[in-house]
Amino acid sequence: MNLEEYRKRIDILDNEILELLNQRMELVKEIGNIKSSNQTNIYRPEREKSIIDRLNKISREHKGLLNRAAIEAIYLEIFAISRNIELPEKIAYLGPEGSFTHQAAESRFGAMSEYFALGTIHSVFEAVHAERAKYGVIPLENNQEGVVNETIDNLGEYDLNIIAEIPLSITFAFATALDKVIDIKRIYSKDIAFRQCRKFIDNTFSDHKVELIPANSTSKAVKLALDDAGGAAICSIIAAKTYGLPVLFHNIEDSQDNFTRFLIIGKDIKNQKGPMDKTSILTRLPDEPGSLVNFLQDFYHAKINLTKIESRPAKEGKKFKYFFYIDFDGHIDDDNVRKVMNKYTKNTKWLGSYVKMC
Repeated sequence: MNLEEYRKRIDILDNEILELLNQRMELVKEIGNIKSSNQTNIYRPEREKSIIDRLNKISREHKGLLNRAAIEAIYLEIFAISRNIELPEKIAYLGPEGSFTHQAAESRFGAMSEYFALGTIHSVFEAVHAERAKYGVIPLENNQEGVVNETIDNLGEYDLNIIAEIPLSITFAFATALDKVIDIKRIYSKDIAFRQCRKFIDNTFSDHKVELIPANSTSKAVKLALDDAGGAAICSIIAAKTYGLPVLFHNIEDSQDNFTRFLIIGKDIKNQKGPMDKTSILTRLPDEPGSLVNFLQDFYHAKINLTKIESRPAKEGKKFKYFFYIDFDGHIDDDNVRKVMNKYTKNTKWLGSYVKMC
């Protein structure tokens, strides 16, 4: 076949794909009516993961060209569109627009959802608590820089649930309206971005000096670079795209293993059990010798794998008191998990059980 014949075949397949997608959305609309009448949660990450797992298995068995990453990229957007057809919902996230949290939110809720950026993590929790937003997206930890303490503190303050986690690879772009590196005089970005892109800066600008100017966010850095004839920004791809600043270099970060774990929070939501779950809790243990050891041994004897433990000050008077944020494998409805949790009901807060993604 010649090129034109291949293109005609692709057009036919695209027509068929569109027809099938419309049929899918008709079913989604009917499901939305049922969920609305039953007041059922629209966002079901365990269901979405099971669909992607099944399709990835089929693709491998048939030796298809689409790998898991490609299938996720396609179907996460389909899922997001489906949810908007079922019931349009507002998503609050830690801003500004174009931040990595914005990128994490769009990776799960798609380009069509209604988003609004808020200035603090506390304000995201408050928006979800007050039902001004159905879901909130906030950062929990970065594997290079550590935990976000404000997120843990607000998980203790508000009666909200973790309904999903989002592991996001943090990649930086070098964006500028200039065509030549030699013409760049100033680079704008956050301090953390300068640190994580040190090798790129040193290697790229070894022949001439540039001024590194800190900004409050990578989104702000893009705005500053747009207004500076000799400026450039180290930023996220979504920030460059949002504000229309051309990207000169992609993936300029020193480490390819830089990930941030984001959380999706909601109100009065309990996820169904999936094949691989994670549970998060906050616990305040008695101030007596052996209390933490005994607590951890209960998990050991129940054969529950702890994946994270982080202490935070309880902020009670002048004494040094602490509570612990803990992640572990399993669902709150698992028999061994329930047995341990029942033992510590008075001083433990269940935050959520959700699909394990990292």
